[in-house]
Amino acid sequence: MIQAADVREWRNHDVVDPDGHKIGVLEAVYVHTATDEPAMATVRAGLPTRHRLLFVPLTEAVVGPGYVKVAYPKSLVKKAPSIGTDDVLPADQEEGIYHHYGMTYKPGLGGERQLARR
Repeated sequence: MIQAADVREWRNHDVVDPDGHKIGVLEAVYVHTATDEPAMATVRAGLPTRHRLLFVPLTEAVVGPGYVKVAYPKSLVKKAPSIGTDDVLPADQEEGIYHHYGMTYKPGLGGERQLARR
């Protein structure tokens, strides 16, 4: 597992899919609130005047020189839920991100959100 501090060091580096296709640039890391382990990253993608932040899981991510390789194809990530570059992820949209990637979403016992930006 990649440690949270390690992933933050790669901010602004390319994010690529398993075939090496560039998806975008790593913007931020979101950790799981229960474990403080990296769970998701936002990838800045789109046209220079119309950037958006796409969410991608960091499960099985590999860090290389100048890039972070995620385990999901570019076509799937490009269709992922996104937010604007100045927006904050609303708690009620977390579940949709997990479902997009076929992952199980479990909020905290008191309904707490599962992701926190670091």
